[in-house]
Amino acid sequence: MDKLTDVENSDREEEILSGNGAAIPPKQREAFVKLLANFIRQRDTDKKHAEDLLFDMFKNEETGLLNIGKFLAALRTIGIRRNDPRIGEMMDNLKKVHKLNNYDNGSPLSQNLNAETFKAVIAPNIVLIARAFRHQFVIPDFQGFTKDIEEVYWKCKSNTDGKVASYIPQLARVNPDYWGVSVCTIDGQRFSIGDSNVPFTLQSCSKPLTYAIALEKLGPKLVHQYVGQEPSGRNFNELVLDHTKKPHNPMINAGSILTCSLLKTLVHPEMTLAEKFDYTQNWFSRMAGNEPLGFNNAVFLSEREAADRNYALGFYMREHKCYPEKANLRECMDFYFQCCSMEATCETLAIMASTLANGGICPLTEEKVLQSENVRDVLSLMHSCGMYDFSGEFAFKVGLPAKSGVCGGVMLVIPNVMGIFMWSPPLDPLGNSCRGVQFCEELVNIFNFHLYDNLKHGSNKKDPRRHRYETKGLSVVNLLFSAASGDVTALRRHKLSGMDITLSDYDGRTALHLACSEGHLECVKFLLEHCGVPHDAKDRWGNRPIDEAETFGHVEVVDFLKEWNDKVELAKKLGNETGYNSDQDSVKSGSSAGSELSQKHPTDILK
Repeated sequence: MDKLTDVENSDREEEILSGNGAAIPPKQREAFVKLLANFIRQRDTDKKHAEDLLFDMFKNEETGLLNIGKFLAALRTIGIRRNDPRIGEMMDNLKKVHKLNNYDNGSPLSQNLNAETFKAVIAPNIVLIARAFRHQFVIPDFQGFTKDIEEVYWKCKSNTDGKVASYIPQLARVNPDYWGVSVCTIDGQRFSIGDSNVPFTLQSCSKPLTYAIALEKLGPKLVHQYVGQEPSGRNFNELVLDHTKKPHNPMINAGSILTCSLLKTLVHPEMTLAEKFDYTQNWFSRMAGNEPLGFNNAVFLSEREAADRNYALGFYMREHKCYPEKANLRECMDFYFQCCSMEATCETLAIMASTLANGGICPLTEEKVLQSENVRDVLSLMHSCGMYDFSGEFAFKVGLPAKSGVCGGVMLVIPNVMGIFMWSPPLDPLGNSCRGVQFCEELVNIFNFHLYDNLKHGSNKKDPRRHRYETKGLSVVNLLFSAASGDVTALRRHKLSGMDITLSDYDGRTALHLACSEGHLECVKFLLEHCGVPHDAKDRWGNRPIDEAETFGHVEVVDFLKEWNDKVELAKKLGNETGYNSDQDSVKSGSSAGSELSQKHPTDILK
């Protein structure tokens, strides 16, 4: 499908058809052209229907206008933020419309738009927006997933174990109460909680990133002539090399120093140290969706001043001729400290982690920053060596690639799903964040993210990747629960996903029965006006929705249902005269968007 899309976008149909040689028979060529034309036509139709359906779901029935603030709020519950570059064109269009309206209504985000304006505004990004509301992201129920993340966050916040790193003053002064978590999925769904926007230095969390750049620019064969792939089984800064006189792996200090020497000496050797720093920082930024990274000069100077052990490692490796030719040890050490002293936030580093989870493609910019083979190598070493001397136990308990740093950060990668970054300065005796490690362990206790959780006949943990509507029974439960709790936003998502909103449970109770019994007037209006749920459906005891509302004393709901019933009866009378089929009291939500829009409610005949 992507190739067909590219054909349309580039207007190179003839080149595509003839580019593989003139051996394509005329009949096959003609069939392909027809297939291409049908696909493009169907895709354009689907886009149009999606735009109409979205407006219909979110418009105000009284004014016939759509409040863009409420629309963006609904988009955020799915994980798409206003600053997401993939909806940048839509946000720019909102500003243009606001300007054309002489800046009425306060801000571009509080505008009320009619159907045509709304469709024009979202048209450039309709594919992404439609995917979001149709639950076609890797985490379909993102709101439910984030509730579980919040519970784990607050559970870990009470953990007061550990001590802040104190080998340099700048780290020793960090507030031990800082605790932030950020999530970014491979579809760009984002969520943050706590101190996720407080900047801190990367420290050892930079090691997998510099290793990835080295693999990308030099290739794994050359890199692993200098650095091994084995867990050391020793302290992360111990003066020791493997049996071939190489650092054991790039995730310990010796290995990362040597990786930085490769970047400094072999990648664009003509660059000065300042230029090489800018070059590396730009790579980091690309992994983070072009988010800016800072630099803490005070930490850099302190690191360099308190670097006796690291210099000892550097000279020890020089003694054993570990470095490439023409390597300047002092400059390589400075470059290593500079990489460790770059500053970022949980939010930025979560995007980097999601780029690794997505095979090297940044979810927000969709740029292929790293080759998938190199990402595989990075994740393999993060899995076996990323948590200092706790790496083996972490791999056993959590079963996921991760990298920690003395800053208190833990970068967790769930391949093909998401990246998570946790930051809490207090460290355990092995140098890992106490809250960060606990969060990872709690996470895999709830979700089946552990590498071996998905074995046949495995555990009964939650799988957030599973679609909410995989079975009819589950869909009914979720639908009725949304109606009973008065969650109109959830009902909209059910509708947009193509679900049949008229479904009932074993007792014949529909979503309208539940909404009426709980007195949720907005849900009642939505179910009748947008979903065509029968207003007079009876459950197994013969109760109608209006009976439920009367039983529990919800006067406003009763009045609305009576008014609706009067309109339906009048529509039936008019229908007998105009040929309108009165049996069409409900619209089949399971049909395509186009057929949904072509059906009419009984009250439409009065308008």
